[in-house]
Amino acid sequence: MKILTHIARVLVAATFIFSGFVKLIDPLGSAYKFQDYFAADVLNLEFLSPYALQFSIVLIVAEIMLGVMLLVGFKSKFTVRSLMVLTLVFLFLTWYSAYYNKVTDCGCFGDAITLTPWETFYKNIILVVLILFLLFTTKHIKAVFSKNFASRASFIAFASFLFITYYVLQHLPIIDFRAYAIGNDIPKGMIIPEGAKQDVYEDTWIYKVNGEDKEYTTEEKPWEIEGATFVDRKTVLLEKGYEPPIHDFTMELGGFDQAELLFQKERLVLIVMHDLNKTDTNLLTKIVTFSTRALQEGYDVYAISSSKEEDFLKIKEQFKLEFDLLFCDDIALKTMIRANPGIVILNKGTITGKWNAADADKVKL
Repeated sequence: MKILTHIARVLVAATFIFSGFVKLIDPLGSAYKFQDYFAADVLNLEFLSPYALQFSIVLIVAEIMLGVMLLVGFKSKFTVRSLMVLTLVFLFLTWYSAYYNKVTDCGCFGDAITLTPWETFYKNIILVVLILFLLFTTKHIKAVFSKNFASRASFIAFASFLFITYYVLQHLPIIDFRAYAIGNDIPKGMIIPEGAKQDVYEDTWIYKVNGEDKEYTTEEKPWEIEGATFVDRKTVLLEKGYEPPIHDFTMELGGFDQAELLFQKERLVLIVMHDLNKTDTNLLTKIVTFSTRALQEGYDVYAISSSKEEDFLKIKEQFKLEFDLLFCDDIALKTMIRANPGIVILNKGTITGKWNAADADKVKL
């Protein structure tokens, strides 16, 4: 029983530490997931959206700390019970996502490992079983080396995790698992290979026949029924096809996508401001200084945002910005860089550098 307890303990602890760590280095990513869950068409808790980052930090630190505490054997009863509560919350959210097809990537392992909602749900079922076992064998969970060592290790871990959270929020994630990581070629990431699997859809046709609305499959060809009148069509995605790592990325100027042209530039700077209403304007003075330097060095500089051009023009006039605005999808920009504003430098479509605007004075051109 002691050996089984030790195995379960290590498995659960390792899962929570890994899951917590990949989110710890990117708390904004988890905050965006919380916003997805709080949306009106999911949990309808939109009033909580402004606090998504705070929820994210608390959950991430709790998750990784409980993993560490279980591993070193600190306050085992409290730790195992807390793990059960946390896992049951995860279980409900992943079941909800899977059953109702909402938030199709829960982000349980950040961007490091992507699981389908059902895969995540089954993973949480396994965790619940393991933690249930630990609930009945808690007496076998002893502190590593000594209780004093376990408490000190837990305290040091907690302080370290808080520091890492602060650091990445002030700068950028320490490790970038996303498709827009430094060194990645954006145009290549947008390519769909020849023969790639396509989306599979099912259509349900609604036709009025003899004064009554009836549903038909495509194979039944209701349009060939004499006297049938079209009412509606419902389309359901049955199977997801191949999706390139980078999608929905555009660089629109004047209503036209300039991406193909701009990807030819060897010196291109994008000032990413995914939502101008949420942009930290206190950092725009640094952006002005940096962009002036970049223009003098021969770089093409553009702002890129999902906001309206008139909103940008107000900021442009206020801060005397010397560059124009490109339009791109909000989600793509938040995926590209966890900063608002942020700086991305491209060389023929390849990302050669990314910085939070707070570090604009450290950018080497």
